Amino acid sequence: MRTPTVKEILRSISAGETRARDWVEHSLRAIREVDGRLKAFLLVDEEQALAAADRIDRAKMYQNAPLRGVPYAAKDNIVTRGVRTTAASRILENYIPPYNATVIDRLQQAASVMVGKTNMDEFAMGSSTETSAFQKTANPYGEDRVPGGSSGGSAAAVAAGLVPFALGSDTGGSIRQPAAFTGCFGLKPTYGRVSRYGLIAFASSLDQIGPFTRTAEDAALVLNAICGYDPLDSTSSRQPVPNFADGIDRGVKGVRVGIVRHLPEEGLEPGVKVAVHRAIQQLEAEGAEIVEIKLPHMEYAVATYYLIAPAEASSNLARYDGVRYGRRAEASSLLEMYERSRSEGFGMEVKRRIIIGTYALSSGYYDAYYKRAQQMRTLIRQDYERAFEACDVIAMPTAPTTAFKLGEKLDNPLQMYLNDIYTIPANLAGLPGASVPCGFVDGLPVGLQLIGRPFDEATLLRVAHAYEQVRDFAWPKPVLGVAE
Repeated sequence: MRTPTVKEILRSISAGETRARDWVEHSLRAIREVDGRLKAFLLVDEEQALAAADRIDRAKMYQNAPLRGVPYAAKDNIVTRGVRTTAASRILENYIPPYNATVIDRLQQAASVMVGKTNMDEFAMGSSTETSAFQKTANPYGEDRVPGGSSGGSAAAVAAGLVPFALGSDTGGSIRQPAAFTGCFGLKPTYGRVSRYGLIAFASSLDQIGPFTRTAEDAALVLNAICGYDPLDSTSSRQPVPNFADGIDRGVKGVRVGIVRHLPEEGLEPGVKVAVHRAIQQLEAEGAEIVEIKLPHMEYAVATYYLIAPAEASSNLARYDGVRYGRRAEASSLLEMYERSRSEGFGMEVKRRIIIGTYALSSGYYDAYYKRAQQMRTLIRQDYERAFEACDVIAMPTAPTTAFKLGEKLDNPLQMYLNDIYTIPANLAGLPGASVPCGFVDGLPVGLQLIGRPFDEATLLRVAHAYEQVRDFAWPKPVLGVAE
């Protein structure tokens, strides 16, 4: 049985054709059948999920809940009360949080049911989900291919049809890039649109929680439930929250779509370029106006990001010292305990970024590296401000390649980092971005990235939905999964 969309599940439950328990059981059965090879989940909580579904089916208070009975999965850096949350790291291997992230509380209020926690790159540091301390997740469209990262487990779970939606986090492309690699829809909201309270921090000025879904309309329904001001998050925005599903089907006539002149194309695969270009042509055929824009500082985005993000990570991860919580190694002195706890608890990629960040922040190097990176970040944001004077959304590839092979780039961090060349700028500028499937190359999905103005997710979703109605490429069934 094909896993339906969020919208289809809501319609079925509302009509009395099915119950919440039916859909939770469907997801749990799919996980049992597929996840032994896919390895998208680090934890599946069957007992709690079924109990929650039964409560929703019994209680009248949930009858009009916006996501009533819809199962979902959460990336394992989003804390869940009483359910182990590890950030895919040995240092948090046995951490059981005493509280929920705000997004988890809001999904509970919306009567959605969490079935488990998904695999990820350790502390969200990676682009392939290979730095997880526990397992490597496969791509549903190729068992020998990566699902992208760092939210690869959530992307794979949706693409394989194990859940109709999943939560991920995006620091430099960690929702959009795995969405492109696995052929699902991924949305990074504007920075501040969704509360970060309860998200285990990597780089606090860049991190943002968002959904993976099958369609743009499903993403709108999930975004309605999770966004909005949160007093527990000092970076949470008080911007009004529209109903993102309203007007999503208005089409793109008159919408100005910006195409970047002199887009950096180093490493861009010809098949990816062709698929993205064809998607833009289809939007134009539907009435969108295509305009050229300039992002002159885009080529510096990767270098800027890999100074700012590790600097923030070195500060955020200093708390994992073996004293208050997390892994504590046996040692004969306090200093030895610090050293052994962190050495044993952190993986190689996390250690690499802590060292880079600490160096960039150190006396004598702060002005030369970190300060200049922040100045470049301002220039990148200003580039987007000027671009949006001429257009309403910007279109470009999500990633320069399709999903690469497991192990192919693990020993070459610079090559891995360059995979995020098209996604990083939106994080540096705090803009909303989405990846929508736009074709397949040699059986592997390609993503079209759309970037919008701050807090204008509605236009971004509208353009994505319009494209979904006219795309006409052949869509193969996943090698691992139940989705059609």
